[in-house]
Amino acid sequence: MSAPPIKERKPVKDMQKVFHYTDTMSRKPTRDNDPYEYMAGFGNRHQSEVIPGTLPAGQNNPQEPRFGLYTEGLTYSAFVAPRYANFSTYMYRVRPAAAHNGYKGEFPNKANIENCFLTLNPKVATLAEQGEWLPFPLPEENERIDLVDGLHTLGGSGDPNLREGIALDVFMINADMDHRALCNTDGDFLIVAQLGNLDIQTEMGKLFLQPGEICVIPRGIRFAVRLAAGHHVARGYITEIWGSRWELPDLGPLGGHGLANPRDFLHPVAFIDEELHEDWSIVHKINGVYNAIQQDHSPFDLVAWHGNVVPYKYDLTKFSSQNATSVDHTDPSVNCVLTAASRDPVTPLADFLWFGPRWDVASNTFRLPYFHRNSATEFLASLYGNGLGRSDDFLPGGGSVETSFTPHGNFSQEYVWEMRNQVNEPRKILESMLISSVCSIGMND
Repeated sequence: MSAPPIKERKPVKDMQKVFHYTDTMSRKPTRDNDPYEYMAGFGNRHQSEVIPGTLPAGQNNPQEPRFGLYTEGLTYSAFVAPRYANFSTYMYRVRPAAAHNGYKGEFPNKANIENCFLTLNPKVATLAEQGEWLPFPLPEENERIDLVDGLHTLGGSGDPNLREGIALDVFMINADMDHRALCNTDGDFLIVAQLGNLDIQTEMGKLFLQPGEICVIPRGIRFAVRLAAGHHVARGYITEIWGSRWELPDLGPLGGHGLANPRDFLHPVAFIDEELHEDWSIVHKINGVYNAIQQDHSPFDLVAWHGNVVPYKYDLTKFSSQNATSVDHTDPSVNCVLTAASRDPVTPLADFLWFGPRWDVASNTFRLPYFHRNSATEFLASLYGNGLGRSDDFLPGGGSVETSFTPHGNFSQEYVWEMRNQVNEPRKILESMLISSVCSIGMND
């Protein structure tokens, strides 16, 4: 009896069609069109140099740094924080950030951002039900909108002055940040690309971001967002957290591996602008208000750096999902990519979740999400493909929200079929789809 023919595996190059990143059959840690090199490992202390030998050995602040550079420290945490919670980076740059021409008052802009979600703020209303947005409108061709102008707040909770809270923003842009950088002093930005490729320059180096990827810009780091070559418009989502930082969730009984693995988080390598002596504006977001520093040189002039306050990115198609293999529908916590702690030791401030292609195999079980009422408010965004929304209008580029303890589920024909006709056979679900979700206790509209 002859052996069955061998099926040849062929790489899948359309990243919106892969079931998992491994379908690409690539050994590269990045997609084929990513032009940059990175350093891997979540939570590591990294170091990088444009010119080898720039970093001092055995100390952080030498009397004379090499090449006439200036030492500048960036302290993210309290000085006396325990070692596991102590975050800082040393930078060796052409000019210190203190070399500027002064602050300019409130910076004129077209953004619509909000930071205070306390009941005393008359601009904030509490949504006590479900809500849904069609794809957020892209800028008109006759207007120039970069990230500074293209930020719009949907909702949140808390206040950055209380050092606890969250804001959920969307951005729609059609222009580069031209000779201006943004520095968020309120909190960390978690940026989710939905439409268009982004070329993000940070003080520590460059990141290439495209739909299906996320990046985190820690508080206090300067960065500029530009449209990648061949892209003229972009849209995405930003989750901003105050008084906390994004961490990998504990795995508990899963052991040492699964969900988002640390080795798949990528950090930039040092990069310095070719043109350093040009006029720049550094836009600071402070308590939800833009102010700006004017200076005659580029903020991206680091020749070397070392530390653990570093931007990073992650490809959501690498997520190693964990689900039920016998019965019942597993809680969405098994889809947690990153989590941010709150002052309540048993309740996170926010969780960032992944919903993407996976196998569904539970037996004798209604496999769709059952009707439920959760304490957390959940914002759901379709990055590509259609599925998992509240209605047929849930399209890529839009979003939906289920506020705390709002009853929700689905009355579709698929629901009826699942209940009465389901066959206990393994199946792939959410193929060619990718949905992100942010869950937070007490998030308001």
